[in-house]
Amino acid sequence: MSTREKTKKNLTEQEIDQIVAAQADDDSAWEKPIRVQKTKPAALSLPADLAARAAFLARLHRSKSVEEWLTRVIQERVELEEAAFFGVKQELAAKSI
Repeated sequence: MSTREKTKKNLTEQEIDQIVAAQADDDSAWEKPIRVQKTKPAALSLPADLAARAAFLARLHRSKSVEEWLTRVIQERVELEEAAFFGVKQELAAKSI
């Protein structure tokens, strides 16, 4: 069974490790490297009173920094909004059928 045939079935971690170790020195077995650039952080301005409130809540939640706390809060909110959006989208699709 060739390596490509093995990848069509679900492989265990041990089987994957064996394949990778066997192909580690074979450059033809690997794809071209993918270059990834780190994204620059976006600047966000907040009114002073809102920034002070956020700083208080970040300390209350024992975050390392206000930025870390805000990132987590924004990420959670975006995930909630996306879930709500996709839920409504599915309901509309179900009604139109």
